[in-house]
Amino acid sequence: MPRALVVDDEANIRELVSVYLSAAGFEVEQAGEGIDALRRAESGIFDIIVLDIMLPGIDGATLCRRLRETSSVPVIMLTARDTELDKIAMLESGADDYLTKPFSPPELVARARAVLRRAAMPDRPSTVMSIGGLTLEPATREVTVDGAVVDLTAKEFDVLEVMMRDAGIVFSRERLLEAAWGFSDYVDARGIDVHIKHIREKLGDVVGSPRFVETVRGVGYRVRKDAR
Repeated sequence: MPRALVVDDEANIRELVSVYLSAAGFEVEQAGEGIDALRRAESGIFDIIVLDIMLPGIDGATLCRRLRETSSVPVIMLTARDTELDKIAMLESGADDYLTKPFSPPELVARARAVLRRAAMPDRPSTVMSIGGLTLEPATREVTVDGAVVDLTAKEFDVLEVMMRDAGIVFSRERLLEAAWGFSDYVDARGIDVHIKHIREKLGDVVGSPRFVETVRGVGYRVRKDAR
């Protein structure tokens, strides 16, 4: 049974999310503020964290950044803010996905399931992929560049894996959403830009002259088949 940690300072939202996740087969724990959430996340093993951005003690964005120092557990962030800058800030903090309040509980469950389904992928080919000095191992979900381990979040790994399986092929934002999230409806396609930015930074790609992941202007992104 997958384990979820629901973090929100509003008890009614915590209960609502918990009821829907429990009905979907999740074992759920709750936290009402950031410090308690961090303690629970560090001492427990969770498959997914649903995290409100506005929290007492430690805000959600800070908490997510703290988690990313030691964990790649998928994080879906909840927010009452819906500007593009707010959405980018959430993804910059390390969140894999986000929902704007008021949100649909069934949609949240669908996204949580998609994250776990993508992470597990029992039918995923286990063949190690290598392009230039970049290596991705699906079985262990490990990425290395020139032998050095690269710490990617779950969603960053998924996006990179999708592109590496078809190196040289250009992926539109919408196609990456469908492939990495399992659906593209209700998801801001521009969020892919943030994940690509993080992936490039972690792979050591130089702005303007990327070694591995390049932009095809007006179309999307691809992993260079001729990477060295």
